[in-house]
Amino acid sequence: MAEYWWFYLAFLGFVIGMLALDLGVFHKQSHTVSFKEATAWSLVWVSLALIFNAGLYWYTLDKFGDPSVAKQTALEFLTGYVIEKSLSIDNIFVFVVVFGFFGIPAKYQHRVLFYGIIGALIFRAIFIALGSVLMQYHAVVIIFGAFLIFTGIKMMFSHDQAVDPSKNWLIRLMKRYFPVADRMHEDRFFIKENGLRMATPLFVALIFLEFTDVIFAVDSVPAIFAITKEPLIVFTSNIFAILGLRSLYFLLAGVVDKFHLLKFGLAAVLIFVGLKMVWLNNLFDGKFPIGISLGVIAALIGGSIAASLIFPPKVKDK
Repeated sequence: MAEYWWFYLAFLGFVIGMLALDLGVFHKQSHTVSFKEATAWSLVWVSLALIFNAGLYWYTLDKFGDPSVAKQTALEFLTGYVIEKSLSIDNIFVFVVVFGFFGIPAKYQHRVLFYGIIGALIFRAIFIALGSVLMQYHAVVIIFGAFLIFTGIKMMFSHDQAVDPSKNWLIRLMKRYFPVADRMHEDRFFIKENGLRMATPLFVALIFLEFTDVIFAVDSVPAIFAITKEPLIVFTSNIFAILGLRSLYFLLAGVVDKFHLLKFGLAAVLIFVGLKMVWLNNLFDGKFPIGISLGVIAALIGGSIAASLIFPPKVKDK
């Protein structure tokens, strides 16, 4: 990380520039994001990630002069990006529930997600920096791998439970010590009434989303470290996936319930990357083939999505 500090600064500059363009130009006025707009932005973020991956390939090839190293680097980024993108679908389920619970109108949801993404970027950077240090110790690698396997098994056999923000300790603590308005005030996070500064439901929803993202990061960051030990690849693939999360939400929010079997695919991915960390990597001299990893992960995610469409959920009798 110390050697490529200039790359991190340049990348962060790019991210800040894109976020400023997003909020300052394209979403300066609060509005409901249409399916067409969400599709366009999804294509933009995916295209930028793929262009970056191509640039990473050519830079690595130029620096090391070895096509195999360049190919390995590009495949590690792509696999990390696919993992994070897939696991982020779980976030979308939470977004739908939280916005519904707090009664956040569609035209203000992008504002909440925008600032939520900024918080997520900060927390992911901290997690990745810590992970880059901890993952140098074999015992930590084994512990993280076992944790991912446990999480995957738990996800696979757990029953679907609706998220209830009112029971979250963080939200209850916030409402106990900080005044919260009982209604929306357009796109404002704070208001002042009778000289008293109060948070709006918009801000409470933002806090809850930040909290849930930290929980999701506990799974996703170690999962990418199972693919590569290079912090730069972990960081950039993670950030690109997060940047596209808002448009993915607006694209899938209306049909997310149709992917009822996706959790089994995500669970299988966590179990697979956990096995890589505790067992499979050792079978291949410390590095399980990245091409096979990408194929397995794509097959698990794609298979669970296809199965969800082929075998739609049963409609419960009223």
